[in-house]
This record gives sequence, structure tokens and C-alpha cells, in this order.
Amino acid sequence: MTEKEMLKVSVEEFSRLQTYMILSDADSESYKAMKIRYIELKVILTSSGVNLTQLDRIKE
Repeated sequence: MTEKEMLKVSVEEFSRLQTYMILSDADSESYKAMKIRYIELKVILTSSGVNLTQLDRIKE
């Protein structure tokens, strides 16, 4: 998988994950588990130079 393909997959996963988080109760165990992946994806995307200003709908 090329770097470009990896970035595309990561952005898509980040977007999808945020939708699930918005639809979940913030106190639920599912939300807490999703938040771990959310933080991981933020680190990956930020370190790859992706500006998350417009992509990040959770803002945590």
C-alpha cells in the first residue's frame, strides 16, 4: 500500500469513526474504546502532515 493510499484509508476511517462517536453516548464503553482509536488516527494524520482543522468534528 502506498503512502497516498494509507492516508486515504486513514482519513476515511477518521471520518467514519467520528460519525459513530457523535451517535454514541460519551459515557459508554463503546465511546471510550472509539476515543482511543480517534486519538491514534489524529496522531497518524497529524504526523503525516494532514491539517485536521476541517476534518475534526469531535474537537477533543
